[in-house]
Amino acid sequence: MPAAYIVDAVRTAGGRRGGRLSGIHPVDLAAAALDDLVTRTGMDPAGIDDVVMGCVSQGGQQANQVGRNAVLASKVLPQSVPAVTIDRQCGSSQQAIQFAAQAVMSGTQDVVIAAGVESMTRVPMGSTTMLFMKEGLGASRSPGLAENYPGPNWTQFAGAEMIAQKHGFSKDDMDRFALRSHHNARAATEAGAFAGEIVPIAIETPDGAAVHNVDEGIRMDATLESIAAVKLLSEGGRITAASSSQICDGSSAALVVSEEALKRYNLTPLARIHTLAVTAGDPVIMLEEPLFATDKALQRAGLSIGDIDLYEVNEAFASVPMAWLKHTGADPDKLNVNGGAIALGHPLGASGTKLMATLLHALKARGKKYGLQTMCEGGGVANVTIVEMV
Repeated sequence: MPAAYIVDAVRTAGGRRGGRLSGIHPVDLAAAALDDLVTRTGMDPAGIDDVVMGCVSQGGQQANQVGRNAVLASKVLPQSVPAVTIDRQCGSSQQAIQFAAQAVMSGTQDVVIAAGVESMTRVPMGSTTMLFMKEGLGASRSPGLAENYPGPNWTQFAGAEMIAQKHGFSKDDMDRFALRSHHNARAATEAGAFAGEIVPIAIETPDGAAVHNVDEGIRMDATLESIAAVKLLSEGGRITAASSSQICDGSSAALVVSEEALKRYNLTPLARIHTLAVTAGDPVIMLEEPLFATDKALQRAGLSIGDIDLYEVNEAFASVPMAWLKHTGADPDKLNVNGGAIALGHPLGASGTKLMATLLHALKARGKKYGLQTMCEGGGVANVTIVEMV
């Protein structure tokens, strides 16, 4: 079977809700990641077969095919480059990578950009549901769905609490994990570990023009005491906002190509996409599926968890990567080594390619071989992508 390679992956630095990226339309934010990726790789824009753009809240400024709109807003890409927008919830742009790889591996396309965008400031999480409900236009929970899964509506917050209870994690356990995320992100930032992956974004501030190139959500002065002081999300629960991913604005992109394209366009790959997997399970506990998707991916890859040099497991809530570590027996020192979404933010549809950018550059910096990325997703779905550095 033909191989699929990642030439490079980039991301914007995370912007806090109402923060430094809030003044930028999400279409333009997505276009900035596309432009930076194409420019830094030297890829001929006319040779790009497709753009697959992940986005979760496809309404308002992210409506009407945000992927195609980003191409049309680009300063680099010609209008002849097609695009499609997809929603696999938090794994949308990780699925974009997998769709891009599948297109290349099938031989039907040679050069595909996988990307993602989410402005959670401008298109708030849940707004595409709530606005319709307020207008009396109904919700996504159908009679058939309610019959198959009776009871209250599923929420990721409830699922995260279920995972904490099932696996025996206390609030203190998750607070300590959250502190680790901030400490790792701070250390990575101070060491310049993100310099090779971040797309600098020109912004306007009250003090004038500036460049946004540092993740805005990192608590540089975080302590266990400050994290522990944050109130619980639900009475009697264990999770707080401090042990949950941060609402975030951002975009990201990765260039996925065939071996023929490497030669034709004189490109140098970072990694080969080794294994792809997506699985689905219980939609109520919802966020536990990365555990079982990882089992399937490793079996398909013919690898053990010990063969993997670095892991990126999205920190939607601290209980998710903690349960993943417990289930897989993975080395915690290999997990989210530069911090995760608790510190760096989780821009929903952009997080898949965002994590891939961080994973690839971390592997490169350490001279390591295998990386594994997994993402919990609404509805009880999970993607796993294993890459091999070349």
